[in-house]
Amino acid sequence: MSSKRGGVQAPPEEEVVKRLESLGKQIAEQIMRGEPPYLEIPVRTLANTIWDRKRKMLLLGPKTARREFFDVGESKRFMQTVLMLKLILEARRQGAHPTIRDLYYRGKHTLTDKYGKQLNENTWDDQRESNAVIQDIEVATGLLREHMGLMHDAKGRIVGQMMIRSKGDIIDLSRLGSGAYAIPSNVDSLEILEVKADYVLVVEKGAIFEQLNEDEFWRKNNCILITGKGQPDRSTRRMVRRLWEEFDLPVYVLTDGDSYGFYIYSVYRSGSITLSYESERLATPEARFLGVAITDIEKYKIPKNFIIKATERDIKRAKELLNYPWFKESKRWLEELNLFIERGQKVEIEALSGHGFRFLSDTYLPEKINKEEWII
Repeated sequence: MSSKRGGVQAPPEEEVVKRLESLGKQIAEQIMRGEPPYLEIPVRTLANTIWDRKRKMLLLGPKTARREFFDVGESKRFMQTVLMLKLILEARRQGAHPTIRDLYYRGKHTLTDKYGKQLNENTWDDQRESNAVIQDIEVATGLLREHMGLMHDAKGRIVGQMMIRSKGDIIDLSRLGSGAYAIPSNVDSLEILEVKADYVLVVEKGAIFEQLNEDEFWRKNNCILITGKGQPDRSTRRMVRRLWEEFDLPVYVLTDGDSYGFYIYSVYRSGSITLSYESERLATPEARFLGVAITDIEKYKIPKNFIIKATERDIKRAKELLNYPWFKESKRWLEELNLFIERGQKVEIEALSGHGFRFLSDTYLPEKINKEEWII
């Protein structure tokens, strides 16, 4: 199957370096003009996150924050940003691919005064600070950290009738035995040569993915099987987006029947608040929720001993989801969430084994897909 949508292409290496250098040059030019140096950074907060109904995804709003060197409240974050920018550019010029943990350690040191005496102040105290600065650089430059050559602990896996090229090697994702292909940090570095599938099935749980892979569900049902092993990382979401965007494949998401599973589905479909600035590259707005739904408890007569009592935390999370516009605007989702809150019951994907170990792969999934019984 050939590519059908244009897609958001990764910038070439020269463009990446150029954008990073441009941010630094802005500061240098301000200093040369005798102006107080500052950075203009888009604000990554809930208040600046917009739900785009037409495009069905979360997007970053127009608000920006002025980060000034001579502002006592902003000077540390300004210096942290410049330091991180230096480290990333250093890595790009060397052709190195540091992890975000590498950058944390590389830039972590105690500040000194002009006499060389150590101050009671570190560049950053923990990795949350350095990670936040990396995200600031992402939104300021319009680059994904993967495009900047930064590595993270990617956990996604994929298998199916699909051919890719990675570093010159052609890999057949249907010839991996009982294994699966580990999705790399920078999915845009892969060239997808061919996809022979009718749809993509995204599975929340790694163990269920392994089970379906061992049963060769993807071969029997002509699909691409993917897992992000719980809350998906960026590279897994990017891979799902590419298959939908470039090959026009329907995307179905299978999660546990609880508020956290529902949220994981919404992250694949609409994006997340923390990464709203990358929704156009990470969200798949036509993704469909295959299950497990709360209404499935009665519909599929799930045995009572397979049903779990929802915790207060589960209920609280469901109530939060009711306020999200991407759930609130769907009658079916309002029905599911309110039923979950009312009954205080949840079910895991494994509960379907109450009807036999092969019920999920032989009956539940094919039936829901063929009868078009999903929620969107």
